[in-house]
Amino acid sequence: MKKRTITVAALQTSYGHDLDENIEKTEKLVRKAAEQGAEVVLPSELFEGIYFCTKQDPKWFETAHPVDEHPCVRALKKLAKRLEIVIPISFFEKDGPRYYNSIAIADADGDILGIYRKSHIPDGPGYQEKYYFRPGDTGFRTWKTKRGHIGVGICWDQWYPETARAMALQGAEVLFYPTAIGSEPYDAALDTHLQWQRAMQGHAVSNAIPIVAANRIGLEDNEGVQQKFYGHSFIADHRGELVESFGATDEGVLVHTFDLSLIESYRADWGFFRDRRTDLYAKSII
Repeated sequence: MKKRTITVAALQTSYGHDLDENIEKTEKLVRKAAEQGAEVVLPSELFEGIYFCTKQDPKWFETAHPVDEHPCVRALKKLAKRLEIVIPISFFEKDGPRYYNSIAIADADGDILGIYRKSHIPDGPGYQEKYYFRPGDTGFRTWKTKRGHIGVGICWDQWYPETARAMALQGAEVLFYPTAIGSEPYDAALDTHLQWQRAMQGHAVSNAIPIVAANRIGLEDNEGVQQKFYGHSFIADHRGELVESFGATDEGVLVHTFDLSLIESYRADWGFFRDRRTDLYAKSII
């Protein structure tokens, strides 16, 4: 079997209110990852600004744009072409009267292969996303990019094993999860980063697939509502081991190379997909 590899990267940094500054900071980190050989580089969720879903305010709808007009998409697809890399670009999407939390996949030639709209939308203290976003209507998707076959979920999607399994069944070789997660308003001391990591490490194990997760850091203030994001971005291998990881305050890029040929052989050997019992699953769903 011919050896095939892929080098992936996750970004971790803080973001403020200024769109241009956030794009510039993201581009700087993307370049840094590319200099280290990264072929697919993942920024965190909604890096265009602060995570505005900590409260409900209609002014934020003005920051949404169609995919071909969004400043983040326009800037990073140009960078993807210049660096010849793939970038899953998180953005607040406006589609007529509909609003979504979306990802645009910029291929290594700068073309946008399409979009994925976040399927699972949370609604709770500090994460009031249902006010802003409709549930995604694209279904789970994967992308045959010039650098590899990838799948991308968004934040709350990461807690659902069905998301990872669906993308793995579609042939994804690596799964990516851009995220914005941190403290809870009712308990500023609560730190769930281990549960967050373990959930995705479980997806890596049960699908024999590498996972790349990018989170933001820092204390953000949304007109009096504060949220501290806990970082801990990571890259896990097909056995669920953390091969690269950040702490709660680190800023920079994580880069790792995977042998896709070896992982393909490992996945076949374990038989997770051979032994599925889809004939029983529907009978068990309530």
